[in-house]
Amino acid sequence: MGIFGVIGPLFLVLLVVVGIAIFLHFVPLGLWISAIAAGVRVGIFTLVGMRLRRVPPANIVLPLIKANKAGLEVTVNQLEAHYLAGGNVDRVVDALIAAHRAEIPLPFARAAAIDLAGRNVLEAVQMSVNPKVIETPVVAAVAKNGIELKVKARVTVRANIDRLVGGAGEATVLARVGEGIITTVGSSNDHKDVLANPDHISKTVLSKGLDAGTAFEILSIDIADVDVGRNIGAELLTDQAEAEKRIAQAKAEERRAMAVAQEQEMKAYTQEMQAKVVEAQAEVPHALSVALTEGRIGVMDYYNMNNIVADTQMRDTIGKAGPAVPSSNKPEEPGNR
Repeated sequence: MGIFGVIGPLFLVLLVVVGIAIFLHFVPLGLWISAIAAGVRVGIFTLVGMRLRRVPPANIVLPLIKANKAGLEVTVNQLEAHYLAGGNVDRVVDALIAAHRAEIPLPFARAAAIDLAGRNVLEAVQMSVNPKVIETPVVAAVAKNGIELKVKARVTVRANIDRLVGGAGEATVLARVGEGIITTVGSSNDHKDVLANPDHISKTVLSKGLDAGTAFEILSIDIADVDVGRNIGAELLTDQAEAEKRIAQAKAEERRAMAVAQEQEMKAYTQEMQAKVVEAQAEVPHALSVALTEGRIGVMDYYNMNNIVADTQMRDTIGKAGPAVPSSNKPEEPGNR
């Protein structure tokens, strides 16, 4: 009986301790007291409801106290709803405080929408106060005289709070600035004009309204560096001349091939004619024999024909030998001895 008398009070104390722990887990008295001390009214059952909805009360109460001290009108339901939607409550409250201090109109609904859209709303507010400088990559452009210029620019932008949701990012701004640089340099008659007045690029590009539809407002475009590149015009002319040279060579080779083919054809035709002549000459003795046998020609006619043939051959031989060279060994005259 004595043992049960000791265990009973211990078990009761244990139940009390467990009950207090469970109560403190569901009822964050520390946060409740801090809220009351900061002048923020948060009901004890509201904190219990956060526990039941699996919302850490500290993630709601502490930003609420910070917003209240900054003079912002933010409710518990707004913060809790934003947390349940997957937003960053602390960052949104910091952005609201920064915008309030900088006198930038930023309601809670817009700040929450920017945060849920995946953008850093605090960084956007800071960029609205302190503009950001974006450096473009090297942009290569060619003037009308064919000289290439390599331009690098610095773009000073400021975040536009009203266009952060749905507005294009930095990549679009850089692409538009690069396009404007290429257009401006390409419309210049001489690259020396661009080198002498690089601010002309800035003024022309800035006047095109390149920040339309973006999340930024372009404040200035400054040309950081301009370098002279290749002579693209001369390279194009050289390539064109080389191409025309190759075309001419191809046409000449085609004509040469046709001439060779015609020569081969003429040789084959000549050989064919020579074969026919030889064949005809081979028939001559037979024709003479038949003519003599049939009495169409006489013996004297045959001898006269042979004499004519021999005389013709002799004349051909003399003609091919050329004129006789006079001898230099003349006999001395009797008076010169």
